[in-house]
Amino acid sequence: MNLKEIKELIALMNENELMELEIERDGMKIRLRKSVSGKIETIVEERIVPSVVQVVKTGEKPAEPAKPERNVIAIKAPMVGTFYRSASPETKSYIEIGQTVEVGQVVCIIEAMKLMNEIKSEVKGKVIEILIENARSIEYGQALFMLEPV
Repeated sequence: MNLKEIKELIALMNENELMELEIERDGMKIRLRKSVSGKIETIVEERIVPSVVQVVKTGEKPAEPAKPERNVIAIKAPMVGTFYRSASPETKSYIEIGQTVEVGQVVCIIEAMKLMNEIKSEVKGKVIEILIENARSIEYGQALFMLEPV
């Protein structure tokens, strides 16, 4: 899904006075949510599932498909800013590798224009990888964490 399509979805929300819109296409889910103040929050979730392609001659039984690797979900940055793993340098990180994250649990903070935005998980899963170092600049849609659904 590209930026033009997202802008069209936002226009659709505004025209129809929708508070939330969720669309899933090609393994990617995008959720647009309008706050009471009118600000639109964007949550993008991409499911990375290996695909299996198999060529079978007529009359032959297909072989058992290879066991796919584990299903992995990326938590992506909903905005541009500076990534922080904890509320302050003196406190421990919100999440660590191996920890199970609940839906709605704060996973990090993104500072944008001097505002600290808590980023919450949209899925329940086990943290298998942390992709960004603390206090690094990040881009919109950049993968921050990889989770294995629980």
